[in-house]
Amino acid sequence: MTRSNEEVAELFREYADLISITGGEAYRARVYEKAARSIGGHHTDVSTLDVKGLRDIPNVGKSIAEKTVEYCRSGSVAAVEELRAKIPAGVRRLTAIPMLGPKKAFHLYEELGISSVEELADAIHDERLRDLKGFGPKTEENLLHGIELLRSSAERVLLDTATDLADDIVTELSKVTGCRRCTHAGSLRRFRETIGDIDVLAAAETSAPLMRAFTELPYVSEVIVHGSKKTSIRTTKGLQVDLRVVPPDSWGAALQYFTGSKAHNIRTRELAVHQKLKLSEYGLFDAESDEKIVSETEEEVYARLGLPWIPPTLREDRGEIEAGLHDELPELVEEQDIRGDLHTHTDLTDGLAPLEEMVAAAAERGYAYYAITDHGPDLVMQRMTDERMLAQRDRVRELDGAYRGRGGRGLRLLHGVELNIDPDGEVDWPEEFLAGFDLCVASVHSHFNQGRAALTRRIVRACENPYVNVIGHPTTRVIGKRPPVDADLDEIFAACARTGTALEINGHPARLDLRDEDILRARRHGVKFAVDSDAHSVLHLANMRYGVGMAQRGWLTKDDVINTWPRTRLQRFLRKGGTGRKARG
Repeated sequence: MTRSNEEVAELFREYADLISITGGEAYRARVYEKAARSIGGHHTDVSTLDVKGLRDIPNVGKSIAEKTVEYCRSGSVAAVEELRAKIPAGVRRLTAIPMLGPKKAFHLYEELGISSVEELADAIHDERLRDLKGFGPKTEENLLHGIELLRSSAERVLLDTATDLADDIVTELSKVTGCRRCTHAGSLRRFRETIGDIDVLAAAETSAPLMRAFTELPYVSEVIVHGSKKTSIRTTKGLQVDLRVVPPDSWGAALQYFTGSKAHNIRTRELAVHQKLKLSEYGLFDAESDEKIVSETEEEVYARLGLPWIPPTLREDRGEIEAGLHDELPELVEEQDIRGDLHTHTDLTDGLAPLEEMVAAAAERGYAYYAITDHGPDLVMQRMTDERMLAQRDRVRELDGAYRGRGGRGLRLLHGVELNIDPDGEVDWPEEFLAGFDLCVASVHSHFNQGRAALTRRIVRACENPYVNVIGHPTTRVIGKRPPVDADLDEIFAACARTGTALEINGHPARLDLRDEDILRARRHGVKFAVDSDAHSVLHLANMRYGVGMAQRGWLTKDDVINTWPRTRLQRFLRKGGTGRKARG
């Protein structure tokens, strides 16, 4: 179920947009944007805090704390409602279009009366924007592409939103008397990057108690279908959830069927037909006698078809059937294989928690090593300096000694940095300064619209830097908001393999970058990968599960992922073929 922190964060993000749209002070809008980030990443449920407790959260002052209490008590905030009343709802919807900011959206409304995405698309096609200052043919092209992105992601949610809701539903239904088994299926079980609707499967002799409990969940806004085998609801957030209840002895066949994908299921049914069998959600049957052969577990269904159990993340008809028939399925990397996180932030730059809290949380996760990678100085809004970075390094070394002293096998800390790859492929510091870091992640954070050749060369040059170990969020995409950069990925993948530079699989649910198709291609080039959380708060460390899901969809094993390796092997990799950086003991 949606946490109140996330609801409050969304409210303040909206308020920041409303302030910008109505011409309010940019500083005031930024205050609410920062508060939204802090509240969304805070570990304590804000609905349990009073004004004094809320003010302990970074970037939350007295006014914001009071608005938070007001929202948690009444479900609304008077100041937000006042601004909402001044602006048509469609105008704020326009700000969801990539590359269209609040001020330009309001300008379109004031000058042309545009208050919906559809009206904007029509105005572009009619060339009515060209007389407005700042809206030329190139802007029109970018806006049309942004509208396409927005529409493609409409009615779909990010993986973490769907996972949180599905986990809550499964937990509640599992408590119902008579429920033998319950889990989510569909694209969510396959770790698709966005989810259109959620499929939940339960096994019980009698379905009525489960169906009743399902329709009575507190976030149900509409019951779309109510039946004995399938019930569908819509949540207060607009997401559809389908519950199917099957007899316990059909569990395995039903789970295989409703997990999908459709293409994978077609292939398994074809295998069944060739063996004079029929496969459905109720079981695997003899085609002539209709006698049920197997159905209780997925493993026995696959085994009867001559296949090993195929992990859900591979079930996309991308060669998994053939690999299974030839006993060539990879042993996929699992979250429990991850020994450390190599891309995280603290409140020294744009993170929300201090170094000590992030390190303690990493230790609780049982990591063998953990990297702190705050931003370098080229992202000027982070106000990084040489002195601040070196002071952090001293503190990291102190903490490393304290954690290492716990029996000699404790958490080892790595002092790293996330460098900015500038338009020419250069990074923040000269090589003599970079040599002092244990590892360097380098990422593109600006100039996303460079030409294809320039962007490709830019990233390749970063790979060729002897101190850059990992290319962070390599395509820079933000799902539904910013498309991947237009670069020659195969040339970049070849450069990574040649230089010993890992590619990141960024586990942030809004990024999931690299995506699965790119991982498959990069792997064929011989690239190694780092699966990271890109955590900006303690809560974000859990993003690792989504990064691992993407890695599995890309067919990766432990050997492909550098942060599953023992620390000594990782350190050899980080030396990148003999740079001046020395491993610490």
